[in-house]
Amino acid sequence: MALSQKLEFRQSQLLVMTPQLMQAIKLLQLSNLDLVAYVEAELERNPLLDRAEDDDGGDRRDLRDDTRDDAAEPSAATDGVEAADWMESGSSAGSETMEDKLDSDLANVFPDDNGQAASETAPALPTESWAVAPSRQAVSSDDYNLEAFVAAETTLADHLSNQLGLAVSDPALRLIGGAIISEIDDAGYFRADIETIAEQLGARPATVRDVLRTIQSFDPAGIGARDLSECLAIQLRDRDRYDPAMATLIDNLELVARRDQNTLMKLCGVDAEDLAEMLAELKALNPKPGSGFGDALVQTVVPDVMVRPANDGGWHVELNTGTLPRVLFDQTYYAKVSKGRRNEKEDEFLAECMQTAKWLVKSLDQRARTILKVSTEIVRQQDAFLAHGVQHLRPLNLKTVAEAIGMHESTVSRVTSNKYMATTRGVFELKYFFTAAIASSEGGVSHSAEAVRHRIKRLIDEEAADTILSDDAIVKTLRDAGIDIARRTVAKYREALRIPSSVQRRRDKQVAL
Repeated sequence: MALSQKLEFRQSQLLVMTPQLMQAIKLLQLSNLDLVAYVEAELERNPLLDRAEDDDGGDRRDLRDDTRDDAAEPSAATDGVEAADWMESGSSAGSETMEDKLDSDLANVFPDDNGQAASETAPALPTESWAVAPSRQAVSSDDYNLEAFVAAETTLADHLSNQLGLAVSDPALRLIGGAIISEIDDAGYFRADIETIAEQLGARPATVRDVLRTIQSFDPAGIGARDLSECLAIQLRDRDRYDPAMATLIDNLELVARRDQNTLMKLCGVDAEDLAEMLAELKALNPKPGSGFGDALVQTVVPDVMVRPANDGGWHVELNTGTLPRVLFDQTYYAKVSKGRRNEKEDEFLAECMQTAKWLVKSLDQRARTILKVSTEIVRQQDAFLAHGVQHLRPLNLKTVAEAIGMHESTVSRVTSNKYMATTRGVFELKYFFTAAIASSEGGVSHSAEAVRHRIKRLIDEEAADTILSDDAIVKTLRDAGIDIARRTVAKYREALRIPSSVQRRRDKQVAL
C-alpha cells in the first residue's frame, strides 16, 4: 500500500466552551447567597458595572430594558460616543465583533432564547415575577437601627467562661479552666487528653482533673464529660438519682441499646417495673448537653420562587425578587473614559470590562427567566401535591420537564440545584419534586416514591402496640392499595426514615406501656 499526502475539507459541528459560556452555566447553578457574593466580587473588579437603585418614584424597570435604553438614547454626557449594546442591537457589525471575541456564534451561547428577544420568551407573568430585583436601598447613618439593640448570641464557651470566673478565683486555675473549655466540642464533650493539657501548661494532671470536675458541675448538667456514660452519670448525680442500680445500668449501655431487659434486670437486681422506670428516666436525660448553644447563627432557607393560589383556581408562580442582585452597565462612565487618550493595553482592558459587564447583565436576566420557566412547569406537573398533599405527589424526572419547556436535561438539573420553592405546604428544594416511579399493581398510574414513603410512615405511626406491622405486612397492605413494591424496598424506605424494625418497635411500645 502506497503512502501519499493529500488535503481534504471537512465540515463538522462542535460546541466551544468559551469563558463567557462557562460563566453563564456557573451562574445558573449558584444559590442565591452564592450569586450575591459573585456579583459583589464582579462589582469590585469591573468599573463599568454599577448597582442598580430604584428611582424615588419607585419605578422598577426590567434589567435588559435599562441597558437597551442607555444604548439607544445616549445622553448629552456621551458627546456622540456610541457603545452599541451587542445583545440588543440588530446590526451585523456589533454581532460580528462579539462573535469574534467569544469564538462562537451567539446562538450557541444562549440556545434557550432561540434567537428571540427577552420579551418574546418571557412567561406570561407580571414583570415583578421574573425581573431581576433591585439591591437594597442604602441606609443613612441617621436611620434608627433596631438590630443594634439585639443582644449577640451566647456561645457555649462564653457560657462556661462566665461560670468559671465565678467559681474559680485562682488565676492559674482559671488558665487551666480556659484551656479545658476550649477543648469542649459543640455537643458538650471534653475531647482532649488531660496529660497533654497538663504538659502544655506545666501543671500537674491531678490539678487539671480537679478543674475538669469543677467545670462538670456547671450548667448545663453533663457538660465536660469524656464519654456518654460519664455524661449521663453527671446528670443523674445532679438529680440525686445515681444509685448502685442506676450506676450498673449506665455501665451496660450496650445492653440498653439491644433492649436486653432480662439481662439488665439480673445485673441491676430490679424487677420489670423498676427497670421500666429506670429506662424512662434514662431517656429523659440529654446525651448532648451542649446542643442548646451554637457558635454560628442558623441561616434560614430563603426561597428563590414563590407559589401562591391564583384567583382562577390555578397557581401564581413568581421569583423572590428580594434575593436577586441587580446590576447595570454604566454607560455614562464608559462614555467618559472613552474620550480620554489611551494606549493599546488600556483599550483592551476597557473592551474586556464592557463585554464582561454586558455579559453579566444578560446572564443574570437569562438565569432568572430559566428558573421561572422550570419552576412554572414543576408547579404544573405537581398541581395535585400543592392542592392535596404529599400523597398526591406524581413521579417526575428531569427529562419530562426538559421536553416540556424545550431545554436540555443538564440545564434543568443545574436550575434545580440549591434552589428552593415556597408553597402553601412549606418550603421545598426544587429537586424534592423529582421522584422515582413505583409501578401500580393494577396496571394503572404509577406512584411517586416520596408518596409511598409517606404512606409507609403513616401506617407505622398508626399501628397499635399489639398489632406491629412487619415489612411483609406493609408490603401486603400497599399491594392491596394498588402499589407494587418489594419487601427490600419497604425496608430501604423505612431505614431512610430512621424507623426501627418491627421487633424493636414492639419492644419500645411494650416498655412504654
